[in-house]
Amino acid sequence: MIIDFHTHSHASDGALPPLELIKRAQAAGVSQFAITDHDTIAGYCEALAVQSGFPEGFRLISGIEMSCQWANSTIHVVGLDVDIEHELLQQGLAMLGEARQERARIIARKLAKAGMPGALEGALAEAGSSQVGRPHFANWMLAQGHVADINKAFDKYLGAGKMGDVKACWPQLDEVVQWITGSGGSAILAHPLKYRFTRTKLRRLLTAFVHAGGTVLEVYSGRQMPDQTLDLCKLATDFDLLASAGSDFHREYDYGPRLGVDCDRLPGSARLWQPKEAQ
Repeated sequence: MIIDFHTHSHASDGALPPLELIKRAQAAGVSQFAITDHDTIAGYCEALAVQSGFPEGFRLISGIEMSCQWANSTIHVVGLDVDIEHELLQQGLAMLGEARQERARIIARKLAKAGMPGALEGALAEAGSSQVGRPHFANWMLAQGHVADINKAFDKYLGAGKMGDVKACWPQLDEVVQWITGSGGSAILAHPLKYRFTRTKLRRLLTAFVHAGGTVLEVYSGRQMPDQTLDLCKLATDFDLLASAGSDFHREYDYGPRLGVDCDRLPGSARLWQPKEAQ
């Protein structure tokens, strides 16, 4: 079975419209699929409107990837099978939307001090109807000639530990988990290896995540070595967490992840998360 429980459309920082993303997932043989845009369900809702035309055997699952903070680090939690109309989720989305706007204003002020005025207007224009994020600032910086390429924008200004890495706007981990679980969804700790935590700190994060009500660990994300997957599956077992997997697909590029994860890639001991109707 080929699944993908972590993807992004142009409603956040992905390159493709939701329907094009789904077409490519279907062509890759994916049967269970989630669009998990950053802090918005707009991409999922766009796809939901035409789901009657999906081929038999293909299931679209409601999803979102929410930003939060824990121990002065930005953490991402994927919510799957959420009730998108639930009041608690809607309140959370409103708060995250405001947080993104405030973060964008702070980033723009920092870039202006670094000799790049007009960044807020530029990033908002790049984002259009999408949730504004650092990639939109990077695109604007490239277009204005402030950087030679997108990687330079992140390496010097927007990446982890740089001036554009603003964390204070995000809600706390336990609050975001409660928005997801309170709206009927499953909370999944996304791409745990991307945080580059020590083993001790990662276990501390998992302890806090479980205490908050999280029940699933993303044990496979993007391009990952088999020994890393095995290690994360062992961690999931240690913390009595189910396993999830996704490509974290944003766009096509050389050596980037491809849509779809073959469940045969996961160790046989992994207890795979399943949508409610499949349980």
